[in-house]
Formats: sequence, C-alpha cells, structure tokens
Amino acid sequence: MMRKWEGGDPGVANQKTPTSLLLTPEGVFHSFGYTARDYYHDLDPEEARDWLYFEKFKMKIHSTSDLTMQTELEAVNGKKMQALEVFAHALRFFKQHAVQELKDQCPSLPERDAIRWVITVPAIWKQPAKQFMREAAYKAGLVSPENPEQLLIALEPEAASIYCRKLRLHQLIDLSCKPPANGLAPDHSIDSSFRQAREQLRRSRHSRTFLVESGVGELWSEMQAGDRYIVADCGGGTVDLTVHQIEKPQGTLKELYKASGGPYGAVGVDLAFEKLLCHIFGEDFIATFKAKRPAAWVDLTIAFEARKRAAAPSRASPLNISLPFSFIDFYRKHRGQNVETALKKSNVNFVKWSSQGMLRMSSEAMSELFQPTISQIIKHIDDLLKKPEVQGIKFLFLVGGFAESAMLQRAVQAAFGHTCRVIIPQDVGLTILKGAVLFGLDPTIVRVRRSPLTYGVGVLNKFVEGKHPREKLLVKEGKNWCTDIFEKFVSVDQSVALGEVVQRSYCPARPGQRKTIINIYCCATDDVVYITDPGVRKCGTISLELEAGDTGSPARGRREIRASMQFGDTEIKVTAMDIRTSKTVRATIDFLSN
Repeated sequence: MMRKWEGGDPGVANQKTPTSLLLTPEGVFHSFGYTARDYYHDLDPEEARDWLYFEKFKMKIHSTSDLTMQTELEAVNGKKMQALEVFAHALRFFKQHAVQELKDQCPSLPERDAIRWVITVPAIWKQPAKQFMREAAYKAGLVSPENPEQLLIALEPEAASIYCRKLRLHQLIDLSCKPPANGLAPDHSIDSSFRQAREQLRRSRHSRTFLVESGVGELWSEMQAGDRYIVADCGGGTVDLTVHQIEKPQGTLKELYKASGGPYGAVGVDLAFEKLLCHIFGEDFIATFKAKRPAAWVDLTIAFEARKRAAAPSRASPLNISLPFSFIDFYRKHRGQNVETALKKSNVNFVKWSSQGMLRMSSEAMSELFQPTISQIIKHIDDLLKKPEVQGIKFLFLVGGFAESAMLQRAVQAAFGHTCRVIIPQDVGLTILKGAVLFGLDPTIVRVRRSPLTYGVGVLNKFVEGKHPREKLLVKEGKNWCTDIFEKFVSVDQSVALGEVVQRSYCPARPGQRKTIINIYCCATDDVVYITDPGVRKCGTISLELEAGDTGSPARGRREIRASMQFGDTEIKVTAMDIRTSKTVRATIDFLSN
C-alpha cells in the first residue's frame, strides 16, 4: 500500500510529503504536497501573488488559544481563509488518494461504511484541536457525523509506541552501541548505525537485551511485566512525550504520566534560520521579500530544508545554501547594494558568500541554528525523567521526522545514554503512520491513560459559614447556597481506564424544557475549589436534547437525565439516558463554540 510521493528534492526519500496546499486565486483546490510546492515554484512571480499557498499549517490550530470553527489561516501571499476549509481540502485530498490506491490494488472497493479512518494528532493538542480535526474530516467527506465511530483520533506518540512494541531486532537502531574509535555512532549513516547496533546486541550475551538474538520476537514479548519506556515523537511542529508500561500477558499499554511536550519541532530550526537572515539583511527586507516574492521565499526554504537534513555533528565542511536569483536581485534593488556587502556589514563571521550565488554556512553555524530547539527537547525529557511516576525507564524511543536528524540523535544519546537505551526504529519517519494503522485495527491497545487536565462543572452546595466566602452566598427559596463550586469529573494526571465512565444526573429546570446546556470547566491543577479560581476556564459545553413527550409531570416527579462521560479515550465522549424511561437522550459535547 505504501508508495513514495512524486516530486521532492534530489537525494531525499519521499515517503512523506510536505504539508503544502495550493488553491487557485478563486479558492479552488489545485494540489497538495510536492506537487503543490513545485507548481507554486514554477508560477510567474506576479501570477503567484494571487494564488493561495499554505504550508506547515498543522501547528497553527494548536498555537491558537481561542480556536473556533471560524478561525482563519493566512496564505503566503497574506490572504486569509477559514482554517476548517484549509484542513478539509487537505483531508479530502488524502481521502481521494487513499481510495484510488485501494481501487488500483483491490478487485472490489469496500463500502464507505466499511472503512475506518484514523487521523493522527500530537498528544499535547487540547480537546478543541481534536474536535476541529474531526469537524474537518466531516467536511471533507471521510465520514458523516451520523457515524462518528468510523473515525478515530490517534495520538501520535501513542501510535509510535504501539508500533515500537511490535518491532524486531532487525528493525531497530540502538544509539547506545558505539564504535570504539571515538565513542560515538556515525551521524551520516542510518544503515551504519543499524549494523553496529545489531552486531553489538549479538555480542552482548551477558547483558539482558530486550529482543531475542534471532530477531524473531517482538519487543513486548521480550520485555518483563512492568517494563517502562518513553516515546519522544519529534516532528516538524511539536515534540510529544509519552510514558508507557507494558502489561502482560496481552502486551497492552498503560500510560504512566500525562502526555507532555511543546512547540520544539524541526520548524524551530527554520525559524532560527529566518532570524539569521533578518539579522543579515534586515527584518523589514525579509518581510517585504516574503510578501512581494512569496514563491521565491518558498524556494529559499526548500534549499535550506535540504541542507538542514545534511547537517551532522561530525561534518567539517561548510553547507551551501542557494539563494534564489530573485532574492539577490530584489535585495540589490531594495537596498542599493549587493548581498556580499550585506554579509560583510552584518559581522556574521560564520556565514560567507560564494560567487556561485550561495550562502556558505560553517558546521558551527548550522549547529547554532539547531541548538535552541534541541536544548528545549533535552530539557523537557530531563524534566520528565525527574518525575516520581517516571522512574525506572529502560528505553527511550526517538520517532518522528525530526528524529532522523543526526544532530538531535547525538544530543539525546549524549544526554540520556547513561540512564536508558536510546532506540530509533528504521523508517523512523513512518513510525507514527504504521502505528496508527495498528491502532485502527485495535483501538483498545492502550488500556489506561492519564487526564491532561482537571475537568468539572459548576454546582450549588449548601452554604457553610466559615467555610464558604460570603460573596458566594445565594439565598433561594429560604435556603442558603454556595455558588460556583467546582465539582470534579476527573483530576489532572489521574489514571483513567478505557471505558471507565463518570456519571452525573441532571434535572431540567422546568417542565417542557427541550434542551439542557451544561458548561464544562477545566484547570491545569488539582487543588481547584471554585470555577472562579485563577487558572479555571470554561472549555466546553454538554448539550442534552430532550424529547417533547414525557416532560415530567408533578405526579411523576421531576425528570432526571443521567450523563455518562468517558475520559479514558483519545477524545472525551458523552452519552445520556432518561432515568425514568430508560431511553437514550441525544448528547453532544462541544469544545469549539466558547
């Protein structure tokens, strides 16, 4: 099923395609991935200014604090479009591509309702971002809202973990196995690292290895019950960390600490390069060039991407980054001087100008671009390892596209190789994709997860003098009540088993009420008392649709609805039932309309 993508850069394996979307000036889908990037590159500069080109837009919905269905994304040319439309275009493209692959390889195409789709998202994404992806999938036609179970949201480090536990010896690269010459694994050759790892593991007969020597056994079958490991998913936009424990005999997984991470992906290196260009040529010039020559700016980022992949700690020779002719010409017209003069005036000694129209960056200069991002990753892993819940870690799996970087591999091995085995799967960039397929086949493999936040609702409790503040006092029908009490559903970092439910009962305020809205509040801490406490915010709503008929007469008593919430899945789910009639009540949970 796996095919390589057409297009791309010479010498770069195209098992993945960039998050690049091209729309016509009218906003109609044109292309995605390398095809979009290459077509946009070939457009006339003046014509390109009218086309809508979006790139690296996945992380935008994570960084947007008030994400809604109306959130907009900005194209390279400055024009804006609803983010939901942009993501729907991308998902629709993948749907059509996947269906075509099935048609090409299968005699008969499965019915639409026989296909289960899996979309992967970073584990650190909050509920609104997960719901946003689901809404985009509905809009793209992957599944319908009437059949939500056909779509699974998979957490990327979880997917990687599920795949890693299935690996065998010949599919692993052990960075802990070092050649004796300099004590470090080669940075330039994945295959070389793999061969050395295999030989070293076969020789280590006196130490307990996690795989049988024949390479036949799977990781989880060779681990002991209770063995723990970290998966560090280092992608383009984020780094996601998850900690799992193997449970025997089925080999299911238990999350030991809530998923953590941050915006420390490979894009950070790109931003550092852009910052360097701003220092050399001026921030105003770079901003103008991006606006006036968007296609040329994309060319420059492509040139840097290829050099970024070639960077390695052991590399001594400079890295050449080709500047587009339009950049050189635009700078001369804009500033009245050439690029070489700008370099000399900037006093950036580690970047030189080549007469072939290239920036020559020393290996030290490239290392400096990586340093801020890698330092953040190292710090985050180090902080995680200090947690009481994360003691006794045996392995650290590096996965994701950024994990292919020799710079990152060397830094992680140097920092943590003395405390655990640092392992990289072969085809590291596809680990999440393959794990997502396994998750789609068995969504119950992760049996226990940790809640990322404290969730609850605001309720009234009887007012207690000396315990409750006077400003919370509410007198109703002659009784004293305390308002704004935070009633918890689940606490931050609490273990929640798959299928475990939290139940609460609610009574409609008046007979004949057709809809009940319940506000959900969340907080990053556990010691919350009131919904007005610092750090507490309204994050969503539960809607209960009540049928018109049995509305609860005085003879029958008040109507009672029991809501059941699940926090142990990758998404928060809610169902409801009318206690008196035992009928299912339509219940929805919304994190996007606040």
